[in-house]
Amino acid sequence: MTTALPDCARVLEAVSAATLVHGGGRILLANAAMQRLLGYTQAQLQAMDAAAWAAPEAREMLAAYGHRALSEDGELPVLEVEALTASGARRQLEISARRLAGEEPPLVLVTAQDLSDIRHVQNSLLEVGQAMRQIVQNDPVPTFVIDAQHRVTQWNAACAQLTGIPAHRMLGSTEAWRAFYDQPRPMMADLIVDGSIAEQGARHYGDALRASPAVPQAYEREDFFPRLGESGRWLFFNAAPLLDLEGRVVGAIETLQDVSARRRAEEELRRHRNALEQMVAERTAELLMTHHDLDAFMENAPVGILATEHKRIVRSNKTFCDMFGLDGANIGELTGRSFFVSDEDYKGLIRLMAPQLMAGRAVTHEMKMRHAGGAALWVQLIAYVADPQVTPPRVWWLLQDRTAVWQAQQELVLNYRNLQEANARVAEAQSQLLQSEKMASIGQLAAGVAHEINNPIGFVNANLSSLRRYVSGMLALLQAYVAREDGTAAQDPELLQLKKSADLDYMAEDLPLLLTESEEGLSRVKKIVQDLKDFSRVDHADWQMADLNAGLDSTLNMVMNEVKYKAELRREYGSMPPVRCLAGQLNQVFMNLIVNAAHAIPTRGVITLRTGVAPRDGEDWAWVEVQDDGHGMSAEVQRRIFEPFYTTKPVGQGTGLGLSLSFSIVKKHGGHIELESAPGQGARFRVWVPVAGPRSGAAEARAYTAALITSS
Repeated sequence: MTTALPDCARVLEAVSAATLVHGGGRILLANAAMQRLLGYTQAQLQAMDAAAWAAPEAREMLAAYGHRALSEDGELPVLEVEALTASGARRQLEISARRLAGEEPPLVLVTAQDLSDIRHVQNSLLEVGQAMRQIVQNDPVPTFVIDAQHRVTQWNAACAQLTGIPAHRMLGSTEAWRAFYDQPRPMMADLIVDGSIAEQGARHYGDALRASPAVPQAYEREDFFPRLGESGRWLFFNAAPLLDLEGRVVGAIETLQDVSARRRAEEELRRHRNALEQMVAERTAELLMTHHDLDAFMENAPVGILATEHKRIVRSNKTFCDMFGLDGANIGELTGRSFFVSDEDYKGLIRLMAPQLMAGRAVTHEMKMRHAGGAALWVQLIAYVADPQVTPPRVWWLLQDRTAVWQAQQELVLNYRNLQEANARVAEAQSQLLQSEKMASIGQLAAGVAHEINNPIGFVNANLSSLRRYVSGMLALLQAYVAREDGTAAQDPELLQLKKSADLDYMAEDLPLLLTESEEGLSRVKKIVQDLKDFSRVDHADWQMADLNAGLDSTLNMVMNEVKYKAELRREYGSMPPVRCLAGQLNQVFMNLIVNAAHAIPTRGVITLRTGVAPRDGEDWAWVEVQDDGHGMSAEVQRRIFEPFYTTKPVGQGTGLGLSLSFSIVKKHGGHIELESAPGQGARFRVWVPVAGPRSGAAEARAYTAALITSS
């Protein structure tokens, strides 16, 4: 045996098939083809048992097969076994073994053929066949398929719904006609299987039977079926042959479409006849091509399909080219990056999908991609690796254009945001309206109180005037009596005591002063009441000509208690014409600004009030300014100061509506508010309003001119 092995090795090397020799124990020889197949060197194989290269679950069977070859003459039946290569990959092998004649001890020659690729092709074909069956079954177009013996092999759900006969009653039957006719007669698919459609078709289906313009050897017809439905149905049906690889007819497929509605409204739908026939032809062509190879299926798929290797496109269908506006002839020159908006999008997709794909899992993702013309597309991608163990892996992609859906979603989001903004504006308006009504109620209450106070003040003032007259007369009379008293009266002790107790001289001097001070106090009370009425302006709720300087003074008197302990007040009023406005509302603006200025001063400071008039945009504008030397505001606070409910005051000390309401009031007057402030440098608010009021047309201007003439 020792001398025979070198000769045997030379013979094995000349053989292209993967071959090895063993004697029941370790492997003695393995040719180069076997070494490549298993991924081991000669030395590694010679260190193995004869069955060690097989997958663990197949080693016992392979060892028994080898021992059987040692004990029997002739070649044994072939055995399929799974090999475990040096890289860890599993490959399906078909092996045969026979004992070498004349060798002692006996040797076994094992020959292996790699079945992995064949199995992959078989599995792919099975998967394609299964997919084709599912496509037919799930097709919304009623469809049935017969084989060469006229047996029904497929009767999809749509066909069962159309005819009212379930699939289990039709599958295997050779009488498909029972679902449509009362008497036996061949279906169009039967005539195609028999090859007699050209000769017998007109006899059964009349002159309306015609060859399909889109699919070779296919025929189509439209007819009325009284058995279908309550009052019968018009069906457009077509049939096409199913051919094997050698072009022999192995069956036929027939599709049926209910066109009753079109028949009932034929005049209205005649404009769409060509489109309908084209759709039927395309569907028939699609169903026929599903029985061909994967290339034909891909080409007619309604979604974009492509395969990539090494980040380059190796296969694609027409839908993909149409989706991205590509020329199919040059698509192989493009890389995957060509379809993405940016490098970051491309790299991000790879980072997302690579781990999942390498693990053998399918990945679904939606993102923005780029049309060849530069337009943006929103695409749904489904990716999977056909065989993760193959290097380099081939990645299959299914792409669907969802741009219209994405645009609809974006529009929905925009509408939702607009609705939120509208709701916020409504909430702001409601809050401001509530605050305005609250202030109006306070104004009405203040006006009522002022009216009630005026009445007693009036008669007290009148009584004081009368009292002054009475007291003056009485004092004059008393003084005259004292001057003319006789000696007896001067010596009367009781009169002397009464005169001393009354102290008429002091009373005559002090009583007029007391009356004067009381009248001054009443005047001050009247002034406060008048300021309260001027501030509330309940009797002037409409647009009117008003003196803003006077309104500012009356407002200041109302809030003096808030100001006098915090700040020194300085007035720098300019000469102003009457302004057309809602005086009560502007007084509310002045009050908010003055009170806020007082609150902004931590201990003691200065508040300056200024007014004036300046020309702007061809008309006169009045301005009122409130300036304080308080703590000031940051830029962030200034940006939000007029927002509803925003306040810098502690919880419970501010509603956040004062400046928001002031902003709305000034805006209603066609004006605006200017703000200058910095932290630690106080703040200056300047309110601008047009003297003529908000401009709304020529009638507004005429009303303002007439009001000026009246006021002057």
